[in-house]
Formats: sequence, structure tokens, C-alpha cells
Amino acid sequence: MDQACQVGIVQGHGGSISWFGVFFKALFGIFGACTNLLNAIRYVELLDDSFHPFMMFCYPHVNGVFQQENRTSHKSRLATGWLDEHSFEFSVINWPPRRPDLNPIEHLWVILEQGVKGQNTAPTNISELWTALANIWQVIPVKCFQNLLNLCLLVW
Repeated sequence: MDQACQVGIVQGHGGSISWFGVFFKALFGIFGACTNLLNAIRYVELLDDSFHPFMMFCYPHVNGVFQQENRTSHKSRLATGWLDEHSFEFSVINWPPRRPDLNPIEHLWVILEQGVKGQNTAPTNISELWTALANIWQVIPVKCFQNLLNLCLLVW
């Protein structure tokens, strides 16, 4: 076959990443990513290794509030136990399932997705996707994070 007639494609969009982020007013950070399904063990590792230090930085007087999705790994006995152990440091907001409008970070995923789709060249592998997401995350204006929080607070 003539090489000039062939077009290279990336099947399955080059892979996917489960991306976990956290933000508080003007402070924001990525607290993890994985390329496979997130199980309870991995979620608790993320909470312990990345999320907990972030919360202690944002809320040094242990009065923070945490909102998570209603994923199975988030509601597992292991994760619930970890959160119960740390309940004196911060409280967990219980919110209804399938209500992304009440979760400010859901709006950020849309911004990240649009940012990746808006690039001149699409990522062709997990490494390129991770780099693209990290670069987009870093240039989201602080005001955007604050506006998303304020928007959700109006609905609550």
C-alpha cells in the first residue's frame, strides 16, 4: 500500500486517566491520577498521601470541609473508615448522587476536557495526556476556581 494514502490514527483516543484534584479558594493542586479503575485501596492511598497534607495546609486549625463524589471507592468501608478517623480534622459534605451542579470540581473537568480538545495536536498516549492536563490545570485563573465555588454555594 502506498504510504501517501495511509492516515495514522490513535485508537481509543490514546487512553484515559482518572484525575483527582482538589482546590480551596486560591489554592489548588492535583492529588492524583491513575490509568486504571480507582479501587478503595488506591483511593485511601490518595487521601492519605496527597489529600490529607493539602487539607492540613489549607485548614491548619482542623475545621475544613471536604466534598467528594459518590463513587463506589469513595463510599467503601475502607474510605469511610479513613474519613471517620480524620473526622476531627474536617467534615465530609453529604450530597445527592448525580448532582454534578453541586460539585465545583465537576465544572473544572469540563474546562480540562475543552482545553485538551482545543490543542493543535491531540495527545496520542497517556503521558502526553497527563502533560496536557497538568499544563491546562496550571493556567486556569484563580478567579475561575473562586467563581465555581461561589456558584455552588449559591445552590447549596
